[in-house]
Amino acid sequence: MVTSEIVRGGDLQAVLAAVTDRDMLVVAPNSTVNTGIVTGDQRQIVSAAPEGGPGAGPMRQGPVRAAYLKTARRRFVPPPGFEGARAALDSPITVLVGEPGSGRETHALNLLAHGSEDPVLVQIDGGVHLTRWKPRARGVDGYLVMEPPDPLALRAWDLSRLEASLAEAGARLIIVLADAPALAGALEDHLGVPVLRHHPPDPQKVFAAHLSDGCSCDETRAQWLSALRSSRLDELLRAGLPPRHAAHAARVVAQSSITGDSEAEVIRRLTRSEGAQIVARAQADPSLLSYLLSLNVYGGLDRSVVAEQAGNLLRLMVATEVEEPVGPSPHGHPAGAACQRPLSETLRILGAHRTQCAGEGATDTVSFLWPAVSEVVWEVICRDHTDLLPLLHTWLAGPEDEADQIERAGRAVAAMAVATGGRSMELLHGLATAPSPQAPQVAAWCLGTVAQNPDTAKAAAAAQLEQWSGSAEAPLRKAVAYTCRADRSQLTDEAALRLLQRLMETLSGDADGLSVVDIITTALVQRFEAGDSSSRAAVLRRMRDWTQCDGVPDLLTALTFPVMASVDLAWWSEEILTDAELASCAVELIGHALNESCTFAVMRDALLVWCSEAGGAEHRAEALSELLTGLVTARQPGFLRWLLAVERGPDTLPGKQTAAQALVAWRNNTPVPQAD
Repeated sequence: MVTSEIVRGGDLQAVLAAVTDRDMLVVAPNSTVNTGIVTGDQRQIVSAAPEGGPGAGPMRQGPVRAAYLKTARRRFVPPPGFEGARAALDSPITVLVGEPGSGRETHALNLLAHGSEDPVLVQIDGGVHLTRWKPRARGVDGYLVMEPPDPLALRAWDLSRLEASLAEAGARLIIVLADAPALAGALEDHLGVPVLRHHPPDPQKVFAAHLSDGCSCDETRAQWLSALRSSRLDELLRAGLPPRHAAHAARVVAQSSITGDSEAEVIRRLTRSEGAQIVARAQADPSLLSYLLSLNVYGGLDRSVVAEQAGNLLRLMVATEVEEPVGPSPHGHPAGAACQRPLSETLRILGAHRTQCAGEGATDTVSFLWPAVSEVVWEVICRDHTDLLPLLHTWLAGPEDEADQIERAGRAVAAMAVATGGRSMELLHGLATAPSPQAPQVAAWCLGTVAQNPDTAKAAAAAQLEQWSGSAEAPLRKAVAYTCRADRSQLTDEAALRLLQRLMETLSGDADGLSVVDIITTALVQRFEAGDSSSRAAVLRRMRDWTQCDGVPDLLTALTFPVMASVDLAWWSEEILTDAELASCAVELIGHALNESCTFAVMRDALLVWCSEAGGAEHRAEALSELLTGLVTARQPGFLRWLLAVERGPDTLPGKQTAAQALVAWRNNTPVPQAD
């Protein structure tokens, strides 16, 4: 007989049972044994047992700490369906399914402890194979195992053995699993045991329970609970907030001297702490870090956008040889494992959540649980990870050609500029001139956003706009033109119009120059459309001045004004009747556009629309007469061409009678008679 190694206690019973009634026992793990007569050589070949197999070592379990259990019971908020779940504990084995991080473990512990003053609970390591596990003979009230491998691998006889052992020991077992589509039904069909679905408790109740238990100051506790009852903490404790976050909020409140009127300060403290922790969790794993940064920029958009942009950033990291971490991340995942993680786990690690949008064609979005965390993430990145800033500018230069993505990218670049006090603005030139067609728009959103910031970054943005407006590089001029839009910045009318004029004066006649022209005209029209009466008047006065200039400003005025003349006819009628200066501007700009052969047709059509609209409203008819009188007096050749074109038109042409009267007045050099 040959024996080798010391038999592990966990294997001995199984071995003995397998050789009952045998005459000889050989215990030789990882050995080759010959029990007969041998002639010649004998060799022993040792091979390791498969990891996690029968020879993997003793099973791991241990008692739930009494202090932890008492706290969990004291602060417990029963989730929806808790009373019904208690009835299921008549079964020796129960399965509880729910989202990780939603309070499943606390729910299970309180179910096991229910009805006992001082229960003894044991938690089993999740890696244990339940087919080989059995409870202690006595002295334990309940067992908890979190996410064991493949519970569907349990067979009918395994369950029978477990149930018999638990009944004999007077204990119950709860198996906690992460929820998945159709999992509950499959477990009920296969295992034949109660399957409970866990839903997270109300975060406001969790906050109140933790605050009541953990706050030593009665006055502070009373103030915050009062604020809670008056629904002033919706931003902090929004519906669906995981219990962990609600408990964390209560801890911050309990440790502070903040009064119930200062919840905004608590939110700032929470987000500072949360943001720093999130970056720390992600920094060891490039794929997780790329998802965090994508979430920080594109959170709230379709989750596919966040995932795609995270992939783009990760590829840039690899291409630029960002140093890979050595060994596993702090969460037990190997570097690069974020791509293989379930989305729910990635979001849990990053303090984010998924929102399923209602409606046909709607898509799911992902975002931070506390949106204010985004600003803190940029602060941490710009303070502790400045080596990432050039890479991030390269990445943000190329969003998809979607308005919301372009805006998000530009505002993210602006957030870095603010967080660095304007120092990262030196990277903006490289971003604006990147190959992406969207790069100038991203730069414009950055410049426009930073220009509204009161700190030193504002001065850097103003200097950048001034310098780029005279640049020879078309992408930089495009960025300035985009920034002059009213929806991209809060530049004053004077500043925006001055920059646009400078852009016009430095344009060339090549293809790049023509592409900038289109952006300039669009910016002028948008600024006019979005402005109030004062802003519109400022635009028109500046354009009137441009008609006296030779070259591009003169031509762009003719191209742009007919579009403005078709905007808000009610406003035009009111201003022409009440503002003599604006009426004079309109006359000059209409005449200028009609004089240019390339803009005559569009200005002609805009005037015909005015004539058509004047037929149904007395004040519009009066305003039209005032305008035509001014045009007759100005005697521009383009207006005479318009009068003759209308005269030769069909009788159904709008304004034919009014134009005929104006033509008579032109010929007689007399004012146009008032319309009836």
